Formats: sequence, structure tokens, C-alpha cells
Amino acid sequence: GDTREHLAALREAGADAFTVRRRSELDAVDALVIPGGESTTIDKLSRIFGLREPLIEALRAGLPAYGSCAGMILLAKHVLDGTQDQQTFGALDITVRRNAFGRQVESFETDVDLDGIEGGPVHAVFIRAPWVESIHNGVEILGAVVPPGLDESKIIAVRHENVMATSFHPEVTDDLRIHRYFVDMVRAAQ
Repeated sequence: GDTREHLAALREAGADAFTVRRRSELDAVDALVIPGGESTTIDKLSRIFGLREPLIEALRAGLPAYGSCAGMILLAKHVLDGTQDQQTFGALDITVRRNAFGRQVESFETDVDLDGIEGGPVHAVFIRAPWVESIHNGVEILGAVVPPGLDESKIIAVRHENVMATSFHPEVTDDLRIHRYFVDMVRAAQ
């Protein structure tokens, strides 16, 4: 899930970043990044390590969070094409379609304009990525893209208060603007 890459980008953006695998580590953070990877595996591990319920409580209490790709799925309230037992943290009132852009071989890169991100388009890397099917209750659309082979745009970046998500992986590029945006969002929330 590119955890190392997120940590490096966050540190370069001015954050004191470290991994969270236990409750004590979760209790010590001011914000959380949920990386890409396999959303059902992350869900199961959150339950095995006793992080699921404390994380949901922290998000409800206002813990800022950013999810990329699988992280977007886990922050959503509703998942289409998920596994039958898949659970999420429900911090964003959105419905996402899991693996919406297709299989691994259909991964792609493109430049996208994002509201709130200055300096021109962001280079976005989509790897078996979700897209947002619908938003509710004040969720803002930060960006959308017309995927290869489709005629209509799909939502690929959202934010509601202190929680944001992208369906792409900014951590695999040299562009730190999304991580800086998140770090600034966290600082503003403190």
C-alpha cells in the first residue's frame, strides 16, 4: 500500500509521520493516512489488531484522515462490488465502486485538476482504483476524470470537513501538493 512512500511524502511536507499498527499508536496521532493496498485485507487486519472500533470512534470525534485508493474504500460508508463481509470505517458519506477502473493491467496515469490544489494539474496514478458513485451530506467533490474507454467523468477526489480521499496514488509521484494540502488541513483543525 505504499506506506513508506506516504511516510516520506508526509515528512517532506512537514509532518512527523510514523506507522500505526496498535491502539497506543493510534491514540498518539493527530491525523491518519490510510494507504492503498487491498481494502478487505486492511479491514480484516484492523479487526485482528483491535483498531477498527477505536479508529471509528476517533474519526467520529473529528480525527483528520486521508485515504488513497483502498483508503478511500475504507473511509466510505458504502461499497459496491466489495466482498460480502467487507466493512468500512464510514467516515465519508459516499458510495464507492471497488476496482472500478478495472484490473491491474488496466491501470493508467493522467493529469487531473483538483479543487484546492494550486499550481496546475496533478499527475494521478490509478491502480485498480475505486471511483465515487455518489456523494451525500455535504461531501465536496475535489476532482473527477473521464476514464479511458468511457464517455462520462467519474469522481476521484472528495473531502468532508477533516476527511479527504483520492482514488489515485499521489505518493508514487514526486508531487507533494496533496500531502501538503492534507498537512495544512490537519494543522487548521488543531
